[in-house]
Amino acid sequence: MNYLLSNLYLSMAAPPAGAGGSGGGSMVTTVITFGLVILIFYFMIIRPQSKKQKETKNMLAALKAGDKVVTIGGIRGVIHSVKDETVIIKVDDNAKLEFSRSAVATIIERS
Repeated sequence: MNYLLSNLYLSMAAPPAGAGGSGGGSMVTTVITFGLVILIFYFMIIRPQSKKQKETKNMLAALKAGDKVVTIGGIRGVIHSVKDETVIIKVDDNAKLEFSRSAVATIIERS
C-alpha cells in the first residue's frame, strides 16, 4: 500500500518528460479564448445596446407637436408642446400632462 502511495506522489510531483515547453502554448490558447469571449460580448451585448441608445436619443431629439406617443408608464397621448427638457402630452380633451423627454418610450405616429 505504501508503495502505491509513494508512486502516486512521485508521479504527481515530477513533471512528465518533454513537458518543459508546453506552458507557452497553453498561455496562447488562453489569451485567444479570452479574446474570443470579449469579441462575443462586444457584438452580442455592448454594440446592440449602444445602437439602441443612439436611436432612442435621436427619437427624443426629433419629438414635435402632434406626434402620438406612448410613455414608459404606458400613457398614450398626443404631444401638445415641446420644451427643452419636457414635453406636454394631451391625453384627453381637457387633460394635459407634463413629462420629462426621457419618459417618452415610443412614437406611434408622426404628425
